[in-house]
Amino acid sequence: MAKHASSHLVGHIPDLRRYARALTGDAWAADDLVQDTLERACARWQLWAAGSDLRAWLFTLMHNLFVDGARRAGRQAGQRVDVEEAAGELVAPASGIENALDLQRCLLRLPDDQREVLLLVSLQDLGYEDVARITGVPVGTVMSRLSRARSRLRELMEGPRGATPGAVPLRRLK
Repeated sequence: MAKHASSHLVGHIPDLRRYARALTGDAWAADDLVQDTLERACARWQLWAAGSDLRAWLFTLMHNLFVDGARRAGRQAGQRVDVEEAAGELVAPASGIENALDLQRCLLRLPDDQREVLLLVSLQDLGYEDVARITGVPVGTVMSRLSRARSRLRELMEGPRGATPGAVPLRRLK
């Protein structure tokens, strides 16, 4: 990789880290995803068309790595517990901070395809056409996923109707 090209690549690392962190919800996993993305970019540098949008190409690489990892984890995980079904069992006592919102937790409860689109549009400020190119879906699908993601996030942030005041739903981690 040419020195000039690598300097352009380095300039995109903060955006890649921010997106990876929001996508994975875990600092270690995000750093791994960024490293894998940069390794793939360096190994396949000749595939990037000079003059095209380097940022979009890097996000496409990251998207593909994340999707591949999610598929692999799904095959290896075996049985999973749906957080929505177990929500009644995972309620902690009131914490005293009744209005605190956990945006990260709510983002992680969105389906991967909706979360990716929401983060690319909202966090990375990419246009629908760029997001469609990165995710490999039509622009209409991007718009639909974005709309569903926003609606679901709004529901999650407002909390379920009839929930116990002050109760903070927990998520089971391994």
